[in-house]
Amino acid sequence: MIDTSALDEKPALTGDRIRLVPLDVRHAAAYLDATRDPEIRRLTGSHRDFTREEIEAWCAGAAARSGRLDLAVEDRESGRFLGDVALMDVDPHNAHATLRILLVDGATDRGLGSEAIRLLLGHAFDRVRLRRVQLEVFAHNHRARRAYERCGFTVEGRMRQALRWDGAWHDVLVMAVLRTEWAR
Repeated sequence: MIDTSALDEKPALTGDRIRLVPLDVRHAAAYLDATRDPEIRRLTGSHRDFTREEIEAWCAGAAARSGRLDLAVEDRESGRFLGDVALMDVDPHNAHATLRILLVDGATDRGLGSEAIRLLLGHAFDRVRLRRVQLEVFAHNHRARRAYERCGFTVEGRMRQALRWDGAWHDVLVMAVLRTEWAR
């Protein structure tokens, strides 16, 4: 049985170069900038424009959200916002959840995303006691796919032509890692 109360604790998780802390309103300005970055939008498939008020409300309410975990990724030394990572769509009966990550410009290609994912997976499997964590990644996002594979994720399926971007259709890959695989 999973421990859903572990999702409501909103922990701080510290790695070698980053720390994951509860997302809050102090992250809103940098988060808003990330949602407006054309490359981030392409890699996340986000067609929506968010207002400052919407992002501030989202960040301010993250700590009070039950049944999910939204953490900011911060540089351990400077405290700079590097992105966010979330554990969401938790299914307590089947002990699985979905992982989502966003990294800002300048935080990619340095292994920081892999470090953030490993920290969150450790919490998901050890503290929350999930059996499975899954995610979706666009087939054209090769960098993210390699990072997920380094963290133990395996491609389980393909949703064909699930994203329309700049007039072209793109596939979405479904990936997952199991607790038994993580423990190895």
